[in-house]
Amino acid sequence: MGGGGSLGGMSDSLNIGPVELVVLTFPGAQVDPGTIAALQDVVERGYVTLLDLVYIAKDTDGTITQVDVDEDLDEVGLAILSIEAKALISDEDLDVVRDSLEPGTSAAVIVYEETWARQIAASVRGAGGEVALHVQIPRDAVVAAVVAAL
Repeated sequence: MGGGGSLGGMSDSLNIGPVELVVLTFPGAQVDPGTIAALQDVVERGYVTLLDLVYIAKDTDGTITQVDVDEDLDEVGLAILSIEAKALISDEDLDVVRDSLEPGTSAAVIVYEETWARQIAASVRGAGGEVALHVQIPRDAVVAAVVAAL
């Protein structure tokens, strides 16, 4: 880290928004191209930064295929994604996905930073606070609440 011992460069590189892991599953051995294009769109708009990705498929006889982010993602339909590979997906995460994946399906295991929230998180930390809780509300719960409010 440069800057003659200054922490300025370090604090800039540690300005990180909330980070999440998501597992997207698909029927068959390829991920949906429209979904991947939509994901790349939010990356290009700067809303998220992809930090890690692993593709896993389980064929109908239960054989597992795994492609890591540093391998050829083209044949599984993920080559268009812009990824800043950080090796954040653990073997335990992958074990859960492999064990739960149905035969004849595939999954993209993705770790992403909510880039849009970097400034907010940095401001909170700068004020001596912290982002103390970040929870995803399941889609079905949100839909039920919206429907109930109508």
